[in-house]
Amino acid sequence: MKTLIGIILKAHSGFFTVHTEAGDFVCQLRGRLKKERRQTDLAAIGDQVEISRQPNGAGMIEAIAPRRSALARRAPLGSKRVREGKGKAQVIVANPDQAVFVFACAEPSPHLRMLDRFLVLAEAERLPALICANKCDLITPEAARELFQLYPPLGYRVIFTSAHAGIGLDALREALRGKISVFAGPSGVGKSSLLNAVQPGLGLKTSAVSQATAKGRHTTVYSELFTLDGGGSVADTPGLRALTLWDVEPEELDGYFVEIRNLVSRCGFSDCTHIHEPGCAVRQAVENGQISSSRYESYCRLRAGDF
Repeated sequence: MKTLIGIILKAHSGFFTVHTEAGDFVCQLRGRLKKERRQTDLAAIGDQVEISRQPNGAGMIEAIAPRRSALARRAPLGSKRVREGKGKAQVIVANPDQAVFVFACAEPSPHLRMLDRFLVLAEAERLPALICANKCDLITPEAARELFQLYPPLGYRVIFTSAHAGIGLDALREALRGKISVFAGPSGVGKSSLLNAVQPGLGLKTSAVSQATAKGRHTTVYSELFTLDGGGSVADTPGLRALTLWDVEPEELDGYFVEIRNLVSRCGFSDCTHIHEPGCAVRQAVENGQISSSRYESYCRLRAGDF
């Protein structure tokens, strides 16, 4: 049986669009693959797969290569995945080279505690993270920089963009060039608008933020991987109103906050939680202003199980 190697570009309702050198094929999973019990999705966008061509022109996924990385979250309780016992992780994209976390400067206001959760996920997967502060034209440049001032000193690059005003698009294009990137962030922050601006012609659906609730509306209903003209590809994902950490234990969290992990060895106890113990170097750093109180609060909430 002759097979083709490809990458999943789209996954929706059990059907997968796979890009190969012979073209794109709409595929389903071979039955024997569905019998495998895993804690994550069997197949997701970004997965490298082997497919066979069917007489009707469709394809069948015969094998899925091991993932080198993944951006995933815990599947919401009550979801079909949890009810059917098919795993507890929801893969947003497989095998990305970097994560681009998109948050708006305004409309809606940035939810920085959610951004901290995104960054923990990226650190856990050893995935380089880029912060995109979109809609920067809605406030002053000084106000925009102040909103995200915590992150550049920690090593996270922040690109200020506006899809509407054309600000920062060249810098974003260059950051995406030659890499598999995943765009992730809350609803309404302008992920699809940014992609439309970065590559005119994509025609991704967009909508305005609800004036009644000041919350974003979902316009991307399923994840999809797009090839960029300048090289590389990017995954557009549905807006995430809830992000629950997957496969991250509370005692591991201090290793995923970059400003905390270098201080762990200085604590008085080897199993220090950095919340109440005496002789804690982390708490001392917070008191001295070396660690921001907001980032420390994010750590404490996650450590307490507020996932």
